[in-house]
Amino acid sequence: MLNRVVLVGRLTKDPELKYTPNGVAVANFTLAVNRPFKNQSGESEADFINCVVWRKPAENLANYMSKGSLVGVDGRVQTRSFDNHEGKKVYVTEIVADSVQFLESKGGSGSGQSNNQSYNGGGQANQQQNEDPFKDKGEPIDISDDDLPF
Repeated sequence: MLNRVVLVGRLTKDPELKYTPNGVAVANFTLAVNRPFKNQSGESEADFINCVVWRKPAENLANYMSKGSLVGVDGRVQTRSFDNHEGKKVYVTEIVADSVQFLESKGGSGSGQSNNQSYNGGGQANQQQNEDPFKDKGEPIDISDDDLPF
């Protein structure tokens, strides 16, 4: 049997970080995931998928990502139920993330921090320095969702 989900989307709001009574971190978040087709009006639609991640990855998500951040989630579908304060049974379906990948840096342009880095692989002193791969300082690039391979 197989229960595996892979999603790429944007956070609809800042992740909600909480701790269990035993001190275990848990973050709830919702991903907006674009559908790979347009509706009859020619507009793109998205699904809003509830997700949860535990422990250190939960703290990392809450500390480094915020509303609008692009993330990748690898996890599984889980269903659960509970009785609400009115005594009605509530059913919840969510993605339990095994891992969350940060697909862009937090803050982008307004951070004031420079992300310029250099790496001289192999110690070659006369390596070509024509193109700086970090020249955009980690800011998001303008790319259409149609150009992405996923």
